[in-house]
Order: sequence, then C-alpha cells, then structure tokens
Amino acid sequence: MDMTRWWRAEWPVFLLALQFLTRLPVTADYTPERLAATPRWYPAVGALVGAMVGIVWWGAALLLPPVVAVLIAVAAGLLITGALHEDGFADCCDGLGGGATPARALDIMRDSRLGTYGVLGLGLMLGVKVAVLAALPPVAVPLVLVVAHSASRASAVVVMAQLPYLRARGAGSGLERELDAYDWTVIGVTLTAVTLAVLSVVPLLAVVAGAAGLVGGHYAMRRRFAARLGGYTGDCLGAVQQCSEIGLLIGVLATI
Repeated sequence: MDMTRWWRAEWPVFLLALQFLTRLPVTADYTPERLAATPRWYPAVGALVGAMVGIVWWGAALLLPPVVAVLIAVAAGLLITGALHEDGFADCCDGLGGGATPARALDIMRDSRLGTYGVLGLGLMLGVKVAVLAALPPVAVPLVLVVAHSASRASAVVVMAQLPYLRARGAGSGLERELDAYDWTVIGVTLTAVTLAVLSVVPLLAVVAGAAGLVGGHYAMRRRFAARLGGYTGDCLGAVQQCSEIGLLIGVLATI
C-alpha cells in the first residue's frame, strides 16, 4: 500500500471528523461521502483530545494540587469539544428521566433547556470524573486520558453500527452507513496503539479492568436508551461516550 497516497485520501476525512467532534479551528472540505466515513476516525480524534487534555493537566500539575490540576484539565476538555458529549449526556438524563413515552422522551431531549435530571446527572458525572482522575497516580494520568477519550468514542461508534438512528434530521443523520472491515481496521489499529502506549505506565490488569469498566458503562447506558427509545440519537452517542469513559477510568483506578 502506498501510505502517502492513502494518507492524502484519509486526511480530509480525519479533518472532517475533527471539525465535527471538536471546536478546534480546522477547515475541512465537506462531502456527504466524507462525513459518512468519519466514524472510523472518531477514536483517533478522541486520542488527540485526550493528549491535549493530558498536556494541560501536566502543565497545571507542575504548579497546583492534583484536584485543581484535574479541574483545569477537564475544563480544557470541555472547551476543546464544546461540551458536545456532556450536552448529549445531560439531554439523555432529562429525556429518559422525564419522558413517559419514547416520543415524549425524544421531544425533551431535543429541547435546549436543561432540566433537573440533566443538572443532577451532569454534576454527578463530572464530579466522579474529577475524583477518579485526581486519585490516579500522576504518572498514569496523561496516557489514561488518551486511552479513555479514544476508546469511549469507539464505544459510541459501536452504537452507531448496531442500532437505528431515530431522527429524520439531526447531528447523526448524515452518518448512517454500514461500517465495513476497513472502518473497523482503522478503529482497531488506533485502539491497539493507544493501549500499547498506556501499558507503558499502567499494569495489564488495570488495562483489562478499564476495558471491562468501559464495556459496563457502554452496556448500562445503551441498554437504557435502546429499551426506552428503540434506537439512538446524537444525544445518546454523547451519553454512551461519557458513561464508557467513566467506566474505563473507574476500572483502571479500582486495580491500579
């Protein structure tokens, strides 16, 4: 394979994925075909976001206590992504908590106003994330952030591949395409790379426990909205990404 030619073809797709998932100042040439191909690069975008958050944490930790450094790093992550996934998680909490029927739940999730369930869920989720990261050994934090951000976005892609999209129009309406072996190969190579990197500072048992925690977070959130809604929306993808990330972090902390 000509790697230069391959990367020239994939670079615009990666840039579009980066533009779609973050607020970073990148310019990507849009086509429907490129947008439909972006999910294979979501874990790579996650790895980049995790690396940036890890660098912010490292700089802050040189001068500040661990909890403060983690708060600054988490805030940086929110700025980098525009709180895209956190917003989806909060909307899911509101919709699934307050919607008596699937149609009502979807209406609530579309509403831009934040309700009680969303506020409580978002506060607890961010609190747990900060607490877990602050409790991790400092040497592990940057690379754990990379693998957590990367693998949790792969978790969201799994939902896209296995459940129907529920809205005629929305953030995910241009992404409905059956992922093929090539897509999963790109995702698999990305996850292998970040896993090997984190193994340099984290024991294998902690990585396995983190993977189990990610699967648990994925399943808990996905089972809830799949049963209540019969499919997914863009908000559901944000929710499963956040729960998968938290599950991975808790799994690593429990064994490290």
